[in-house]
Amino acid sequence: MEVQVEGIVIPISHPEKMIWKEAGFTKADYIRYLLEVSDYMLPYTKDRMLMYWLYPHGMHQPKVEKRSRPEKAPEWLVSTFYKEKERILLHDKATLLWLANWGALEFHVPFDQYTKPDFPSDLVFDLDHSPEEFGDVLEISLVLKKVLDGLGLTSHVKTSGKTGLHLFVPIEPLFSFAEARRVNQFIAQYIQEKYPGKVTLERVKERRGNKLYFDYLQLWKGRTIAVPYGLRAIENALVSTPVTWEELSSGFHPSDFTPSVVLQRLREKGDLFATTHKIKEENTSRVYEILSFTKKA
Repeated sequence: MEVQVEGIVIPISHPEKMIWKEAGFTKADYIRYLLEVSDYMLPYTKDRMLMYWLYPHGMHQPKVEKRSRPEKAPEWLVSTFYKEKERILLHDKATLLWLANWGALEFHVPFDQYTKPDFPSDLVFDLDHSPEEFGDVLEISLVLKKVLDGLGLTSHVKTSGKTGLHLFVPIEPLFSFAEARRVNQFIAQYIQEKYPGKVTLERVKERRGNKLYFDYLQLWKGRTIAVPYGLRAIENALVSTPVTWEELSSGFHPSDFTPSVVLQRLREKGDLFATTHKIKEENTSRVYEILSFTKKA
């Protein structure tokens, strides 16, 4: 099997190989999905040093976390140097398909762009719980949305593709990670104090009990998050999917968002994560005000 994109031919080995067995999703299905979703996914990987999870022996075998350019990478694959290592920049469909053929099943990106390092382009909150308690994730996400609205911050949300939700507040890359974390911590502590029986800020999993983990610490230099519209390497082939706040209010489960469902949503709704420059400007102004308040508190 060969796929030609952007004038480059990508050989696809073993297209019949079953990658997500429980979902009946083959390697060829995976390649076709990425090709169709790429116009929506690539804007969120552009200018960010890629981290990808490689499964050379299949999804149920140990993964290998990769950040550097592979030695066998073709010359046309775009990369940049960082700390004396060559890092991949996922800018195009050819690179996406080449990595997928090589065994990359998950794509993650940092919170800052390599052109503006150390300055995140969003405030990000990661809410996670067990699959059985996903209702709590929906509930606290709506609480967080109300808090953000009260602070004058416009936000949007996506599923993690597993058991959580990721909430984003788009901003201009003008704040350091330390400043962004200060705002995150201010908001997280407020919600934890309001819901002490449901929410924990404890990073050590064994100490959380049966509480939702409100992760404000993930937003930091060198850490990453699953890219929107990317598949996750779990049994039923689920996608990290942008959703509306109305959908959160109505209720859903992450298992609703399979590749075919996501592609149909994109045809009907377009990219729910598309952000206007005006939103970033307004959010940025509010973040300055929140930082000023936290310094006085």
